[in-house]
Amino acid sequence: MKSSMIRACAATMLILLVVGCSSSAPPLAVSDGGVPAYVLNAGDKVRVTVFNSPTLSGDFSVTGDGNLSFPLIGNVGVRGQTIEQTQEAIRAKLADGYVNDPRVTLEVINYRPFYILGEVARPGEYPFSIGVTVPQAIAIAGGYSYRANKTNVFLKRVDDKIEHQLNVKKTNVYVMPGDIIRVGERYF
Repeated sequence: MKSSMIRACAATMLILLVVGCSSSAPPLAVSDGGVPAYVLNAGDKVRVTVFNSPTLSGDFSVTGDGNLSFPLIGNVGVRGQTIEQTQEAIRAKLADGYVNDPRVTLEVINYRPFYILGEVARPGEYPFSIGVTVPQAIAIAGGYSYRANKTNVFLKRVDDKIEHQLNVKKTNVYVMPGDIIRVGERYF
């Protein structure tokens, strides 16, 4: 009887702990074979092509406030939008009295970089590439230094207020543009 009450209390405490902590930061996307969809943000450069409209096609930068300034239709809010959502938003605005049956394609030509700090051979800024995991990013930075903690690293996403501690031997998380990866020292 006592052991079942203890288990029930422990389970309740665990649920409260998980629920209480879940509001502090969104969960990280763990690599399960599928690459998360890329979302646009300030600093990205995109190429928009409108079929049969070369004057509307061109290279555009996402502004600091998360907009694309597009001919005829003005600013289009793209922060946090996928490429497909952005194509559809531009297509819908062009179709609203500007272009008959517009066909729009969008490709990212310059991604925001990610950063690696701490105990790696070459800390600094690195160009983002889709599908790179945290261990691969550490390898891009020349690998661990001799003082590095090779088990736990810290990851801060662009919109997060806190760092997430990751066990790189147990979880495989994708790097996103703007991420800051910090490799700490090990304790002797």
